[in-house]
Amino acid sequence: MIKTFPGILADLFYPRRCPVCDRAVSPFGSLVCETCKSKFTYIKQPYCMKCGKELAEETAEYCSDCMHRRHFFDSGRALYAYKSAADSIYRFKYRGRQEYGVYYAVCMAAQMGGWITACRPDALIPVPIHASKKRVRGYNQADVLAREIGRLMGIPIESDLIRRVRKTAPMKDLPLAERQNNLKRAFKICRNDVKLDTVIIIDDIYTTGSTIDAMSYELRRAGVKRIYFAALAIGSGL
Repeated sequence: MIKTFPGILADLFYPRRCPVCDRAVSPFGSLVCETCKSKFTYIKQPYCMKCGKELAEETAEYCSDCMHRRHFFDSGRALYAYKSAADSIYRFKYRGRQEYGVYYAVCMAAQMGGWITACRPDALIPVPIHASKKRVRGYNQADVLAREIGRLMGIPIESDLIRRVRKTAPMKDLPLAERQNNLKRAFKICRNDVKLDTVIIIDDIYTTGSTIDAMSYELRRAGVKRIYFAALAIGSGL
């Protein structure tokens, strides 16, 4: 990536942090430490044709979740196995490390760019967070990620199309049924006329798909025909 002079000065006074080890990145000017490049585990084939989870059996087409549960999205992909990147994503999400988004987006464009292009999206839609959480955090990590991907790939971003209108409980400790109930009426389309045929929802973590489903349900009601998702990381099970 070509650096501008102001960008170089910013790196000198406020060194970029490595998304893996969180130390000042080495060598200077890089997005990740040379010694850290291989520490995140990429999702490999075979993976679920619906949600993109890595599969243990080569002959399988779908994970157990997608075989037994209806999803409102068409399909999705993820970049990393969650456990390998969990600490990094936590800092990105809760510790102000927005700068990680640049490296994540470069990797997503490199590893998933062909699939993203093949989807032919009219727009990328970041998963919104509730206004109260955004006030505390100062930013929405999914929006940071979507904007970086959109900038690299020349795809428009629609951050204001859908809003989170209910402050939901944290999802990570809830069982599947409670996750689904937790997200009922959590999202609202903010326009009367949605002129998008195909979208890709961008999120940091995919686990059960409850959040993507809740958004997809509202987007389909608004007339969006094809809905995909791209996640930074994905878990191995429910």
